[in-house]
Amino acid sequence: MDENTILTRSHYQAAAAYIQGRTTHRPQIGLILGSGLNPLADEVTDADRVLFADIPHFVQPTVEGHIGQLVIGRLAGKEVLIMQGRVHPYEGGTLQQATLPVRVMHELGIGTLIVTNAAGGVNPAYRPGDLMLITDHIGLMAMVGGNPLWGPNDPSLGPRFPAMNHAYDPALRRLALTVATRLGIALRQGVYAGLGGPSFETPAEVRFLRLIGADACGMSTVPEVIVARHSGMRVLGFSGISNAAIADPDSSAEADHEEVLEAGRILIPTLIALLRGVLAEM
Repeated sequence: MDENTILTRSHYQAAAAYIQGRTTHRPQIGLILGSGLNPLADEVTDADRVLFADIPHFVQPTVEGHIGQLVIGRLAGKEVLIMQGRVHPYEGGTLQQATLPVRVMHELGIGTLIVTNAAGGVNPAYRPGDLMLITDHIGLMAMVGGNPLWGPNDPSLGPRFPAMNHAYDPALRRLALTVATRLGIALRQGVYAGLGGPSFETPAEVRFLRLIGADACGMSTVPEVIVARHSGMRVLGFSGISNAAIADPDSSAEADHEEVLEAGRILIPTLIALLRGVLAEM
């Protein structure tokens, strides 16, 4: 597909029809897995798998740790659709292409989206391996023009000016906290800053993010959440803290993607337990 193509509902419907033709499941909950979090999809039973590359208008991820397939089946008693990996705008596509899977989920009848990501710990109290419930986000890209809703608005998809004050559903957040307490999981709460990437943050940028109230930062999630809320979907979000963002310009530490993937592997058992508990209670 040409990068200048404006995606419309017909594109989303074509992709949804293809997916429906390859599964008998009718999922009500969608999950997007971030870097290193793919093993969660192995928990799905009676699973059907569909490669992004085979679905009309989908774009295949190019980043290590993002497999690029849908896993559709049952998890914790619920029918779910899990995205193993996601496409980021920095890979060369458009924001519409990056968020197309969320539009397709809505066409499939999915009303709740759970997003996960690997994030840098901006809050100095955060450590790699921590799990954070996203209470809100700062969409720096979206605030200055990198918004997936730019362009013509189709009222059948959502309003021209969607409200974002409840981007992360309060009732779902309360449920996650209740489940975490019951399971003895230490669940932090914080604000996620969505950045453009793919370069990691400079120390000055980390200090700026702290100043404006961010607790974690990453290169995804915000566009997907904006589109989900535009579509009327409820959203629950989690960040796995994969590395401590470096605020000291004289530090010898250096962020790298392998560190992100390794932290994801460490986080998987905790995240699986938490998501299973949340899904069971939904």
